Amino acid sequence: MLWLELALVLAAIVVGATVGGAGLGTVAAIGLAILVFGFGLPPGAPPAEVLAIIVAVVTATASMQAAGGMDLLVAWADRALRAKPKAITFVAPVVSYAFTFFAGTGHVAYAVLPVIAEVSRKAGVRPERPMSISVIASQQAITASPLSAATAGMIALLGTSGVTLGKLMLVCVPSTLIGVIAGAIAVSRVGRELADDPAYQARLAKGEIEAPKPLPKLEGTARRNALLAIALFATAGVAIIAFGLFPSLRPAFSPASDPDSSPVVLGMPVMIQLVMYAAAGLMMLFAGARPEVAVTSSIGRAGVIAVISIVGLGWLGSCFFNGNREEIIGGLSQLVQAYPWIFAVALFALSILLFSQAATVASLMPVGISLGLAPATLVAFFPAVNGYFFLPTYGTIVAAVAFDQTGTTRIGRYVVNHSFMLPGLVSTTVALGVGYVIALAVM
Repeated sequence: MLWLELALVLAAIVVGATVGGAGLGTVAAIGLAILVFGFGLPPGAPPAEVLAIIVAVVTATASMQAAGGMDLLVAWADRALRAKPKAITFVAPVVSYAFTFFAGTGHVAYAVLPVIAEVSRKAGVRPERPMSISVIASQQAITASPLSAATAGMIALLGTSGVTLGKLMLVCVPSTLIGVIAGAIAVSRVGRELADDPAYQARLAKGEIEAPKPLPKLEGTARRNALLAIALFATAGVAIIAFGLFPSLRPAFSPASDPDSSPVVLGMPVMIQLVMYAAAGLMMLFAGARPEVAVTSSIGRAGVIAVISIVGLGWLGSCFFNGNREEIIGGLSQLVQAYPWIFAVALFALSILLFSQAATVASLMPVGISLGLAPATLVAFFPAVNGYFFLPTYGTIVAAVAFDQTGTTRIGRYVVNHSFMLPGLVSTTVALGVGYVIALAVM
């Protein structure tokens, strides 16, 4: 029965991934209904705490976008990239990484990719090189950002095991950054030089290369609102990091059921929500962020899709795992304890299907905890959830191919031989290796 139920779970994930978008969560809910009504498994529960944090972070990020903060950030990135155009293969992924780290979502890459494509083409650098590693950098930064939904999920799951935000960042920031640099080195000589590329020369001859669109200009009140929104979001991010590094800064309360007991420090999941919602509110009050614009922004829409997907997938995984808990743990415990790297492979494989680091964390990390893997090992394996570059169907990958008018950033004839495979594999492998060494030393 276990294998039949597992096949149903995998089928729901595969079909949901084919539908795409919110369909990932709704199709998972169909699988959940079959497990409950058809196989008689207890329904379990969706990852409520993770979802609450995601909604708070998305609200703040979308509010910053509604206030014009994202447009101003893109203008700054444009200047940074044009300052050293010949070094764009190394500068672009660092900028992309910084954007995602700061915003907590990889969707900000959509704003940077057109700039990278234009600057690299004008500098005579094959755009495939900076474009491919920049997309990978935007994925790797998710597992380092204190504001990402995936990081929030890790803190919610591992906080009781002594994993603080500070420890998580101490491992994941250097490991993913080193991984991105290694990926940039790996692609720095990929393909022919742009002047010698026949596909690009053919497009030039046919007049298929369009002039780049100018970036929006922010002046006067619009610019002041954008600057204030960025400042508020940055302050919120710094506050969250400070609260994570120094628990004494957080308020403490005695339980209402036992007011005479020792005060308990407020947990980071609640702190993240409080700070993010407050930042969003201040942007709407003082930075001109209109609520209806925030809700309908690209980040707002992406957040809604993420919530629906994680509800369905997290609930489906909870139902299957809790309904077969003893059998799963009994069968895998010794194998995973003897060969922990198998769990990293499982995280990587599931992320390919789920297209979401947060959904992968919510679905599989509880299994790793139940199997008895050490918290340091789980933190070191966190970057393995960045495997969704493997199939070139994710939004930022498709966008990168579309933005590169030279045709050098592409999907190969055999699908998996695409521009993002080499930097993705190199970055993820290096991040896992470096992270494992750091985690053993600091945790």
